[in-house]
Amino acid sequence: MANHSQLGFQDASSPIMEELVEFHDHALIVALTICSLVLYLLAHMLTEKLSSNAVDAQEVELIWTILPAIVLVLLALPSLQILYMMDEIDEPDLTLKAIGHQWYWSYEYTDFKDLSFDSYMVPTPDLPNGHFRLLEVDHRVVIPMESPIRVIITAGDVLHSWAVPTLGVKTDAIPGRLNQTSFITTRPGIFYGQCSEICGANHSYMPIVVESTPLPHFEAWSSLLSSS
Repeated sequence: MANHSQLGFQDASSPIMEELVEFHDHALIVALTICSLVLYLLAHMLTEKLSSNAVDAQEVELIWTILPAIVLVLLALPSLQILYMMDEIDEPDLTLKAIGHQWYWSYEYTDFKDLSFDSYMVPTPDLPNGHFRLLEVDHRVVIPMESPIRVIITAGDVLHSWAVPTLGVKTDAIPGRLNQTSFITTRPGIFYGQCSEICGANHSYMPIVVESTPLPHFEAWSSLLSSS
């Protein structure tokens, strides 16, 4: 859960998000190295007069041609690896369908019979003590921990986006089209997200809450909800 003074990412709760945080740190180190080198050269040029031979030397031109290529390779290789990891979907243990509406989400557990519900934001006057304003919902998405989850995402009216930052998930919900994403939660907990595509007047009132629980707790919850 993010807080007001937080500067970095939320704590990663999935392998994909861990890879994204690591790539961010890697890219930041590369950027800081480039900035330091440029500042050093600028300071050197301002304090010392460089000769024309040094500026026009063939070796210097070779260096500032090869060095950017090396930097691009250092950034491209891990980036492509993460892209392929995000697109790869293994055999899921559970398939969940998320449908965006103005302004709530509908969920269907396609592996169960008659297990579906609508998820609305809890209004501030009805919010229990200790819960987060504009982020709590009346029905949470409950999933088993450490299990591959596939989410099929679409919309019933306008564009939406199903996003949970701590899981490294953000997928557009487009009317008439099915998009899919997958993730694995590495720890139990409650993870918050929001619609990340402007979808109308109440766009900011479409929170997403994913609750990761051990498998026995998930089985008990699904049995209780199916029987009700």
